[in-house]
Amino acid sequence: MATIKLKTIIKAPTQRCFELSISIDLHKISASKTKEEAIDGVINGLIFLNETVTWRAKHFGFWHKMKVKITAYNKPNYFVDEMISGPFKLMKHRHEFREVNNATIMIDEFEFASPVGFIGKIIDALFLKKYMMNFLIDRNKIIKEYAESDKWYNVINP
Repeated sequence: MATIKLKTIIKAPTQRCFELSISIDLHKISASKTKEEAIDGVINGLIFLNETVTWRAKHFGFWHKMKVKITAYNKPNYFVDEMISGPFKLMKHRHEFREVNNATIMIDEFEFASPVGFIGKIIDALFLKKYMMNFLIDRNKIIKEYAESDKWYNVINP
C-alpha cells in the first residue's frame, strides 16, 4: 500500500475549505484534465456521510469508473472517502481541516494499492504514487484558488 500526505495552507475559513472539498461541482473543475464526471449517486452539489458518487475519468489513455462513499464525516474538521468499486485494490482518502492563525491547514492522507499484487506494488512505487500526488496537488490548488477568492460562492451556493 502507498500513502501520500499533503498539507496545504489556505487563507480562508475552515468551513469554506471543508465545503469546497465535499463539492462535487468543484471536484469536476479540479479534475477537468482527466475529463472526470459524476455519473451516478450524488452528481452535483455537496456530498455527505454515507452518500456515494461514481466517477468516470480518463487516466493513462483509458476510461475508468470508481464508486466512492463518504465513510466518516465531522464538519468542518474532517471527512473520509473510500472506494467501493473501481481500479484500485483499495483507496482511502482522509481530509482534515485545522484552523490556525486565521487560515486553514488542509491535510490529505491518501492511501491506495494497485490490484495486481507484487506487480502492483512496483507500479505504485515507479509512477502511480507520483501521478496521484500530482493529481491531488492540482486539486488542492483549485480548492485554494476558489477559497481565497470570491469564486467559492458560486460553487457552494449555485
